[in-house]
Amino acid sequence: MNIERIISEMTAEEKAALVAGTDFMYTNPIPRLGVPSLRMSDGPHGLRVQNGSGDNGVAGSDPATSFPTAAATASSRNPDIMRKMGKAIAEECRYYGVHTVLGPGVNIKRNPLCGRNFEYFSEDPYLAGVMGAAMIEGVQSAGVGVALKHFALNNSENYRFMGNSVASEKTMREIYLKPFEYIVKHAGPGAVMCAYNKINGTYCSENGWLLTDVLRNEWGFEGIVMSDWGAVNDRVKGLKAGMDLEMPGDTPMCRKWILDGLKDCSLPQEVIDASCRRILEWIDKYYAEERSNDPGFEAHHDLAAEIAADSAVLMTNDGVLPLNGNEKLAIRGELFENMRYQGAGSSMINPAFLNSPKDEFGKRGVKTVALEESDTVLYFAGLTEEYESEGLDRENMRLPEKQLKELDELCSLGKRIVVVLFGGAPVELPFCDKVNAILNMYLPGQNGGRAVYELLYGLKNPSGKLAETWPLKYEDVPSWETFGKTANEIYKEGTDVGYRYYNNHNVPVRFPFGHGLSYTTFEHSGWTKEGDAYTETVTNTGSRFGGEVVELYVGGELRSFKKVYLEPGESATVTLIPDKEDLMEYSDEYDVPAEIPSFPVTVDTRFADFGRTFLGRVLRDGILSYPKKEENAAAKLPDGTEKTNRLKGARFLRTVLESNSPRTLSMCGGKSFPYNLALGFTELANRHVLKGICCILKKIKVPVLPKEEK
Repeated sequence: MNIERIISEMTAEEKAALVAGTDFMYTNPIPRLGVPSLRMSDGPHGLRVQNGSGDNGVAGSDPATSFPTAAATASSRNPDIMRKMGKAIAEECRYYGVHTVLGPGVNIKRNPLCGRNFEYFSEDPYLAGVMGAAMIEGVQSAGVGVALKHFALNNSENYRFMGNSVASEKTMREIYLKPFEYIVKHAGPGAVMCAYNKINGTYCSENGWLLTDVLRNEWGFEGIVMSDWGAVNDRVKGLKAGMDLEMPGDTPMCRKWILDGLKDCSLPQEVIDASCRRILEWIDKYYAEERSNDPGFEAHHDLAAEIAADSAVLMTNDGVLPLNGNEKLAIRGELFENMRYQGAGSSMINPAFLNSPKDEFGKRGVKTVALEESDTVLYFAGLTEEYESEGLDRENMRLPEKQLKELDELCSLGKRIVVVLFGGAPVELPFCDKVNAILNMYLPGQNGGRAVYELLYGLKNPSGKLAETWPLKYEDVPSWETFGKTANEIYKEGTDVGYRYYNNHNVPVRFPFGHGLSYTTFEHSGWTKEGDAYTETVTNTGSRFGGEVVELYVGGELRSFKKVYLEPGESATVTLIPDKEDLMEYSDEYDVPAEIPSFPVTVDTRFADFGRTFLGRVLRDGILSYPKKEENAAAKLPDGTEKTNRLKGARFLRTVLESNSPRTLSMCGGKSFPYNLALGFTELANRHVLKGICCILKKIKVPVLPKEEK
């Protein structure tokens, strides 16, 4: 592709089209100049391949491998297995003709209630960076691109579309930007996706300090910056700030702003040319017409089980595990059959296969008895999709009350109780001291059933280490009083995030960062230092093969780690050299903005907050009626995978629409909800009926897209 020639021959209309997406997951082609359409797909732990235009959700997506989510894989502390997972995802991309995966997400787990924590790696920036970089290396080694997300400070869901993350430069540089910096410098992602929120009052999509000064000029990023879906506010400001590609596109208003800006010179030609150049380079690097004939689903199903077993964390165990097969075993808990294996939201996958613990126990011929006859009870607990989803933050840190009540009743029987736990984030564990073992699977992917069986019966040895702190109670979390309560999210705890806070303030926790037991034992020699290198020998002093993680902390912070696998009696000597520290001093000051009034509403007001006027409620209810109809229709289907997926999609759509604003819906809805409609809705909700009607009737006129030209 002769990029400079193409840019020189492009019309203004073609440039305005190229810097925006089309049909929800594609870039705009320029047929006249031979520029193809590059295809994207949601990730990051498997593909959500949409088989039509528009956001048809999980119910309409093609089968793909649902791998364990980042909340699980971070606990593996195994970058090698992340590279395998990334390569497998890329192989499925090649089968479906997908050129770029939207992920991984490496945002810091600031608070355990964030509804999207299942999709993020850790509370520690170094760990998140290493694991994210490994996955990217795996994907891009097979010629498929990634879009690293969500850049940056996207750490809550309730107000993610219009929230304002308020933090000092010190806090941002030392915690929240660190994983992105590590990945840009070590893995070279093809794209970075900017987040919905503002940072200190400026939207990420038009934040020149973030996208140009830091990302490009300081870190040396050479790829494209794309928006999250609907994250655009002012398109011309975004281009000037370094935000190249608007997604999902098909928004007439944004094209009009660009064409008007080029005409009146408020948008310099060299600015849009720079974005076009980066987009063409990205397309040239990752676009491929040929597809593979085999998606590798069966091999990837096995790999999903391998990763899940390597990632599981044995939280507590008094010797009841592993099981020997002679127990009089009773099984309780709805997640035994309905295993929670993936998160809820845009990353929901239509799994190529699905193997629950019930399925695997049936294949293995595990015998169980009614409860009274048992001496050991397996209880399958965890967060269901109603409690944890993209688009909203959890209300509390508790398990469902029904599960807590059942566990209390079981603990009173005097039997051995083993809890198998599913979910994407920490929960309070009031029963912890009453049960004999807790095996934490997080969200283990489509073959979690096999991993559960192999771990419980000792065919595999748990070796995961927690990538986040598990507090005793939510009130022990530093941001617990204010998190997710208003659009202004004040990061007043600064760098005291996760284990840094609990260690610095001597706050007791249920399970610390890095915790994880094994069925064998290990002995560490202690560190010796020579120059910049730290060396330690670890020995398996037990009777089983197992994995152990060697971690290096400098100044109380994780600076390097390595996982080793050892036979009984075997030793390994590990040498770690931490990356050089950033010795820059940054300001710890920030300005606290005034709270945004709930009335009058603006184009940035959540639909959930449109209830102050009669017309506002009518409009809100009208918007939310669509997912309600979808949910009702799904509920009438016969039980099975289609019904389950349709219900998941409808519930997620309802959640997302409630937290959307007229602006973000128009930027995501394209032709179905144009910007004039967003303005009209806002005016109507503010009781400006005539003004609202005028906005609705005033159509936005732009030229046809290049792909539509005859």
